[in-house]
Amino acid sequence: MAIERTFSIIKPDATARNLTGAINAMIEQAGLRIIAQKRILITRAQAETFYGVHRARPFFGELVDFMTSGPVVVQVLEGDNAIVKYRDVMGATDPSKAAPNTIRKVHAKSIGENSAHGSDAVDTAANEIAQFFSGNEIVG
Repeated sequence: MAIERTFSIIKPDATARNLTGAINAMIEQAGLRIIAQKRILITRAQAETFYGVHRARPFFGELVDFMTSGPVVVQVLEGDNAIVKYRDVMGATDPSKAAPNTIRKVHAKSIGENSAHGSDAVDTAANEIAQFFSGNEIVG
């Protein structure tokens, strides 16, 4: 297995309900290590850059508004096949379709307020990590 890093956001719907610890426990129980973490307010410019791939989609403005509506927790996770493993831990985007005991099945309020984001590929993870963390903030 390959040790990888992936990027995670615990979204505003989850931080508003004080779920950071519960979600972190699910991450750690899956065998992933949290090697960087900070609670921040994402600026509109950061959110527009981060979700730029969705700019032409009808939900883009609503997504940016949501992600800037309150604090988030950004994280770097590390472990064997971390990208796939974290996506499995998060569950399907639609919480009604998510597997039991996944972050989204247990904690998400809706498709839009689905509590967590995770990178979908190695290149994406590297870019997302670099957007929010400098090298000395990541301690493996």
